[in-house]
Amino acid sequence: QVQLVESGGGLAQPGGSLRLSCVVSGSDFGSSGMAWYRQAAGKQRELVASITSSRSSSYADSVKGRFTISRDNTKSTVFLQMTRLKPEDTAVYYCYAQTLLRSYWGQGTQVTVSS
Repeated sequence: QVQLVESGGGLAQPGGSLRLSCVVSGSDFGSSGMAWYRQAAGKQRELVASITSSRSSSYADSVKGRFTISRDNTKSTVFLQMTRLKPEDTAVYYCYAQTLLRSYWGQGTQVTVSS
């Protein structure tokens, strides 16, 4: 049973930072592609950042230069470091794993950016 458990969400002020973590269990994490998605209220889920098993990363234009995705294969964990947060970053953030056989989603963690 593959499980993805996110943590690190919360309330941040504009210009502030948060670090999201996603621990993956039950799969070969090292060979999995990982990503972070987000869904704001009333909007479709969108891809924020992704990282391959070889650590190649990509970002949505809206977060380039502000967010950094990384992974620690020894801890089966993927991170999303978010800096210079904006109110429009407010959303539920979801961890996503693409294994050789199928994909999996975490339960989501709320990020709210407000003064």
